[in-house]
Amino acid sequence: MSKSKYLHGKRIAPTPINPQTTIVELIESSFQAYNAARLREGAQLFTDRMLADDVTIGMTLTGALTPAGLGISAIIPLMEAGFVDWIISTGANLYHDAHFGLGLAMHRGSHQIDDVTLREEGVVRIYDIFFDYEVLLSTDAFFREIIRAEEFQREMSTAEFHYLCGKYIAERERVLGLSNQSLLSAAYKYGVPIYTSSPGDSSIGMNVAAMELQGGKLRLNPSADVNETAAIVLAAKRGGGKSAIFICGGGSPKNFALQTEPQIQEVLGIDEKGHDYFLQLTDARPDTGGLSGATPAEAVSWGKIDPDKLPGTVVCYLDTTVALPLITAYGMAKHQPRPLKRLYDRRGEFMDRLKSEYANSERK
Repeated sequence: MSKSKYLHGKRIAPTPINPQTTIVELIESSFQAYNAARLREGAQLFTDRMLADDVTIGMTLTGALTPAGLGISAIIPLMEAGFVDWIISTGANLYHDAHFGLGLAMHRGSHQIDDVTLREEGVVRIYDIFFDYEVLLSTDAFFREIIRAEEFQREMSTAEFHYLCGKYIAERERVLGLSNQSLLSAAYKYGVPIYTSSPGDSSIGMNVAAMELQGGKLRLNPSADVNETAAIVLAAKRGGGKSAIFICGGGSPKNFALQTEPQIQEVLGIDEKGHDYFLQLTDARPDTGGLSGATPAEAVSWGKIDPDKLPGTVVCYLDTTVALPLITAYGMAKHQPRPLKRLYDRRGEFMDRLKSEYANSERK
């Protein structure tokens, strides 16, 4: 008997889990359906296609990921292995990331503890993460101190700002005998540019504002960020390669990464088709507006995703704190490290290409 074309998928016949089951075996054999299957598809998309040598991978970070330790456990190892080439993050993630590089402690707690009691005890809560209020004051003092340095007294992109911050945090790690505890210090070492789409919306931005009241000359230029991120994507495509976006959560970093293609096509009038690969971990929904403009199919209508590459897109509706460590472990087990692209060092070259193509555009 001839079978329907819809019955050609792999038969569901998982291997029983046993004490020797590896992460790879677990994901490939046991993650058969629903969002487990989407996670399997996402892990395979990341490992089999996005990690090709000619693909430039941008990652976005939203939600309190670094306080939960995901910077140390997953994101820094991905950068070190050459699996993430550039990042857009909320400022809050970078602020709380700095605690680890400064040797300040975060603790497991309980979301059921009374917050009035915690306030009286000088304890700050991020859901079930606890830390001493002095951690905030110490981190604030660190940022205010380094921002006073002469090299900060100018206008710059957030990538430049984070690179300089990473240099100082890396030195603090060295003095404390720490290694790869902070995204910012790791990005400094590995040449990974980190951008913040809303630089004023975090305690780092608040301290920058405080220094301005004292006469500080630091100015973070969001227009530089828009153009630099677009230049990174354009350079990836013009160099004969592909562009991939790995979205952890949603929010402003998600849109900032995806708008690189509309910036290239719609605003600058440069001939382009959209990102090649799209992997998103999210618990938002498009029908409430929480995922508006960011499902792969909808993103095609904006020019954010190449319509010919929709098979190279996966949305996994799952908590990032669950999915990201699994995908990281799967990718590490299945793929050799890639050479570091060190995109931070090439921003000038990329901007020259963007300016050249814009100069020949009809939009100018």
